[in-house]
Amino acid sequence: MSTQASIEKVPDVHCAVGESPLWSAAEGAWYWVDILGRRIWRLDAASGEQRIWFTTEMPACIALTESGGLVAGMETGVFELTMDIEVHVRAALLAALPGMKQGMRFNDGRCDRQGRFWSGTLYLDKPELRAEGSLYRYTREQGFSAPLVSNLVVQNGLGFSPDGRTMYLSDSHVSRQLIWAFDYDTDSGTPTNQRMLVDMNAHRGRPDGAAVDVDGCYWICGNDGGCLLRFTPEGKLDRTIDLPLLKPSMCSFGGPGMDTLLVTSIAAGRLPEDSESGAVLLVRPGVQGMPETAFRA
Repeated sequence: MSTQASIEKVPDVHCAVGESPLWSAAEGAWYWVDILGRRIWRLDAASGEQRIWFTTEMPACIALTESGGLVAGMETGVFELTMDIEVHVRAALLAALPGMKQGMRFNDGRCDRQGRFWSGTLYLDKPELRAEGSLYRYTREQGFSAPLVSNLVVQNGLGFSPDGRTMYLSDSHVSRQLIWAFDYDTDSGTPTNQRMLVDMNAHRGRPDGAAVDVDGCYWICGNDGGCLLRFTPEGKLDRTIDLPLLKPSMCSFGGPGMDTLLVTSIAAGRLPEDSESGAVLLVRPGVQGMPETAFRA
């Protein structure tokens, strides 16, 4: 059963692969990336003003830093980004991933509640043949962890419960379409006890990017299904929001009241009924979300 929600299209935005929306409360602004377009977007929530910066590598995921900039998982590693008055991002490499294979890049990512940066890897071409992606943790003090979750085709859906003690992860590939939950040690940053939360083969769309609300419920973008799905911590579907686009890619809570989901989307595979392909939406689902923790030095 679908739930009614206020949905607003952000004007003049079309992304090839929109991803990683992020709310900066200090700036009153949204950020997100266009992976294939090698762009970072910024939307001022009050004025509607938009800015675009270009990157030399594909930016897959971003997080705020305590100093006010952004950290990003890209093609060769984790970078600290500085956006100034120019249109090109200044990217300083923090760490290259040891053993990153040719043709791989980072994908979905964010910080845990303690400010550690997480992201996973995938192959750019023919991922259906290569379940070789892994999930990594990065800190300035320790660098990259060993692979903490492996055998992933298209890593996605990373999220953390409000108390930080549960980690969520999905694999979007058509051969998987699964969402898992893990016990998460907040002291060491270690996930254990991997278990199935949702088999998305029984629901609309493939599981893509995700967000967690104040009730601890997990919102997942139903890619190819044109919807947002809300699951309880027990894995029960309790809400579906239909969207005016086919391929939502990631959602994130923000806005002054933390009651708005910014939803990015993918332009590939556009169909006649998908008139908003590659668009960005502002959805008000009637619940509040959790603020993102900044990357900590």
